[in-house]
Amino acid sequence: MQETAISNPSIVLESVAEAIIRAEKIEKYYAQPSDNRIQVISPTDLSIVPGEIVALLGPSGSGKSTMLRMLSGLSTPSAGRVFWHGRPIAEAEINVSIVFQSFALFPWLTVLENVAAPLQARGVDPADRRERSLNMLDMVGLDGFEAAYPKELSGGMRQRVGFARALVVEPEVLFMDEPFSALDVLTAENLRSELLELWAKKTMPTKAVFLVTHNIEEAVLLADRIIVLGRNPGHIRTDFRVPLPQPRDRKTEAFTQLVDYIYKVLTRPDVEPAEVPGPRIRDQRQMRYQMLPHARPGGIAGLLELLLDKAGRDDIYRLADDLAFEIDDLFPIVEAAQLLGFLKIEEGDAVITPAGEEYANSEILRQKELFRDAALSNILLLRQIRRALETKSDHTVAADFFLDMLDEQFSEEECERQMETAIAWGRYAELFGYDSGRRRFVMPDSQDEEISSGEGAQ
Repeated sequence: MQETAISNPSIVLESVAEAIIRAEKIEKYYAQPSDNRIQVISPTDLSIVPGEIVALLGPSGSGKSTMLRMLSGLSTPSAGRVFWHGRPIAEAEINVSIVFQSFALFPWLTVLENVAAPLQARGVDPADRRERSLNMLDMVGLDGFEAAYPKELSGGMRQRVGFARALVVEPEVLFMDEPFSALDVLTAENLRSELLELWAKKTMPTKAVFLVTHNIEEAVLLADRIIVLGRNPGHIRTDFRVPLPQPRDRKTEAFTQLVDYIYKVLTRPDVEPAEVPGPRIRDQRQMRYQMLPHARPGGIAGLLELLLDKAGRDDIYRLADDLAFEIDDLFPIVEAAQLLGFLKIEEGDAVITPAGEEYANSEILRQKELFRDAALSNILLLRQIRRALETKSDHTVAADFFLDMLDEQFSEEECERQMETAIAWGRYAELFGYDSGRRRFVMPDSQDEEISSGEGAQ
């Protein structure tokens, strides 16, 4: 296979093909009790055209599944419009199917009955739906398992049933939401290869595939076009065509370069956002509070120690591979260390800073001191909690006070997650204690502090 050097993949231009699905300035946001709104996805234009496998990548919380739901018609955008062959999707007869991560089979139905279910819902006569279902099961390699029940099948076989059920209605667009992530490595690899074979031979009765994934190599292996989302709110960081012919070899330099490019896009700090339309839509990238990555101090210390063993610098892709982590598992730890000033990102490499090197080389008590200094210097929420405790005469303050402030920019669920992380970090650094019964922060030496089993955990 001829290798192609990749330094800057070209951004996708308007396709000459007529779009099957076209989104214009679609947004997703949620109203708050105040006049503000929490924006999940900022105004976005996106098209799905015939003959393409499109992969949508992004860190956790970037809105990948939300985007899929809006494009497939399962969810209505808060603003903007989605068109199906030029007609508003709400007024059109769309023909799409979705393959889910969790298989989503009916346990009381046989394999054949599961595949035939969408045809029955569409009123197809019994003889026709049986014939079409049997043909589809044969196509995905499940001939002979028609009478089996889902509980009798392996994970890979159940997902094949999911593919057969999605394809039996001959969808024009096949949506897939992390369809291989629940499978073991070998089974997932086998199914990816089979999917590509069906697509290349045009055996699949579908014109376009839209794949949501967190696996960068999976996207590069399968996709003709890759879209990478940033988060807070979700927005397109880059949208480009993959300049590698099929079949693709993971071991080639061109493949590795493209994977590395995407890692760099995912780990590089967000670009300055354009002004969001509307006076009350607030972009979280302009907010007062940083979003705390949900990582534990022990994980941060472990990452820094690993970097020290690698001369203080390593490619994030190789780090994830060495740790047998999915990239979504490693990102929060990298982001937390970066937020605290213990490492920096340079062209996709994690580079330990002098402060990070001292932290990794120190004993436990000294690490707590260094973590405390870094937290107070870099994290507004922790600094505010500590100062409030120092100012009040009883050295206690209600957690709900800070939750109310976080509520102006985060969802209710994310507010709780932010508070959990802040509590874990503050306890580890001995910035404060937390009385979970009264939901109050207390000074570490306060007589009112109640030690809980989670305190000081790394």
